[in-house]
Amino acid sequence: MSCSSCSTGGGCSTSGKTGGCRSNGGCSTGGCNKMNAYDWLSDLPFSAQNENFKTVEVSFKNGSRKGFYQNSNNIDCNTGDWVVVEVTTGGFDIGRISLSGELVRLQMKKRRHRESEETPRILRIATERDMATWENFRQHEQSTMVTARVIVNDLKLNMKIGDVEYQGDARKATFYYTADPRRF
Repeated sequence: MSCSSCSTGGGCSTSGKTGGCRSNGGCSTGGCNKMNAYDWLSDLPFSAQNENFKTVEVSFKNGSRKGFYQNSNNIDCNTGDWVVVEVTTGGFDIGRISLSGELVRLQMKKRRHRESEETPRILRIATERDMATWENFRQHEQSTMVTARVIVNDLKLNMKIGDVEYQGDARKATFYYTADPRRF
């Protein structure tokens, strides 16, 4: 494709590249460069993956909660894998790796999380049994939330239950709620 003002004509050359004025977007109409894509990551001073950086970002419940976890056992895991991670209160949880490599370092800097801070670990790749147990408890989250809303209504509490999330081993459930500020 070329722009309408180019005298070189449109169409493709024998190499498969577009014809046109070959001004690389310098044409006054901007039409010659319409279908090109710019690689925004090409100028970054690091590679996308750094084998020496062992921290990954894990996402829980479809991205509603994220955290940083250390891959200190050198588990072969990639972005998108389901993993079992340790929880500070004891037990474990299941999440999906959302970022790895140097991009995690940038996220940690953005969230003001120091690399020197103690970071929980990835325990293992989630097995089918782990996933089945986790899915079983996820199915109970909706009914638990409805029950919690009934209890809040019966007790006439000034709060709204927004969501419930079971930990991967079902030792703990987290209730997300909103409430007006309390004045004492």
